[in-house]
Amino acid sequence: MKAQIEKLTSDSNSWISITYCKVLSKGRKALILKSSFLVGPFSGQLPLRASSIDIHPNAKWAQNGITVAGGNGSSSGTNQLYWPYGLYVDDDQTIYVADYANDRIVEWKSGATNGKVVAGGNGEGNGAHQLNYPYDVVIDKESDSFIISDWMNDRVVRWPRQNGTRGETIISNIACFGLTMDDNGFLYVVDERKHEVRRYKIGDTQGTVVAGGNGEGNRLDQLSNPHYVFVDRDHSVYVSDCYNDRVMKWEERAKQGIVVAGGQGEGNSLTQLNLPQGVVVDQLGTVYVADSWNHRIMRWPKGATQGSVIVGRNGYGARSNQLNSPIGLSFDRHGNLYVVDYWNNRVQKFNIV
Repeated sequence: MKAQIEKLTSDSNSWISITYCKVLSKGRKALILKSSFLVGPFSGQLPLRASSIDIHPNAKWAQNGITVAGGNGSSSGTNQLYWPYGLYVDDDQTIYVADYANDRIVEWKSGATNGKVVAGGNGEGNGAHQLNYPYDVVIDKESDSFIISDWMNDRVVRWPRQNGTRGETIISNIACFGLTMDDNGFLYVVDERKHEVRRYKIGDTQGTVVAGGNGEGNRLDQLSNPHYVFVDRDHSVYVSDCYNDRVMKWEERAKQGIVVAGGQGEGNSLTQLNLPQGVVVDQLGTVYVADSWNHRIMRWPKGATQGSVIVGRNGYGARSNQLNSPIGLSFDRHGNLYVVDYWNNRVQKFNIV
């Protein structure tokens, strides 16, 4: 187990007191999870978690982040987050955060010092008005709703954006982690338990496997605890293959994937990743990935055998130039970078320079 996790878990009384919360470990890896076992479709512009962003190959970002959500300790106040995971950045730079341990989705407008609960927030549970440890959120603009990965309830939920008080289950019996939508309105959901990604049409409850689906493993046709997914304009699927320390690309109708980042074992060299999480791909096929346990965000140009660190070069910590287990990752339409800084219970914005 990592030294930092040992320290943080021993320092965090809240983890010890949560009976459903446990360390999911494999080898030297661990994730703190709540478990009894262990972006919108095309409507004038592409969603910001699809490759609609044009980023110069030599772009640079400020090394000191600006806190745009949370950062005031781990609790349930409107100015706080508690173990945040996924996020979605809207056209006007409003961000939506999956506030995992608070069982809610929170909206933070640009410049706001407090968030607004827009889904859940009614305690953990499986009622239609509740969420139970949500991992990710995207906006379906066609139906003006949130699509939420409601992980502990094994369901994907559609929740109205306009004064919504309850959600509708659209996919059941799925260990859903990351999710996204493509320009045709198809929904892609990571099933961590089955080590696969499925694509769903609206109204479809079964879906089609588009990555993995061949059991847990490290072959090119397998995944091991996949977490986040990204879909490009060609409908290729990029997956953070967490326990294999790599990012995989599965082209449409492919039978196996291609390693596009990492895959050289767990480590902190420029050829390696350590528990990769959020992933975004730009118009050139450059992969941006939250290298979670190396506390950095990396850029891997298409075809490269090693990446470069774009933010987070200063070890783990809580200073503005540090991250502590980054997870969610997104860009706004200007190319500014947003990172969910998990252990610091905040979202950091790194301006493009």
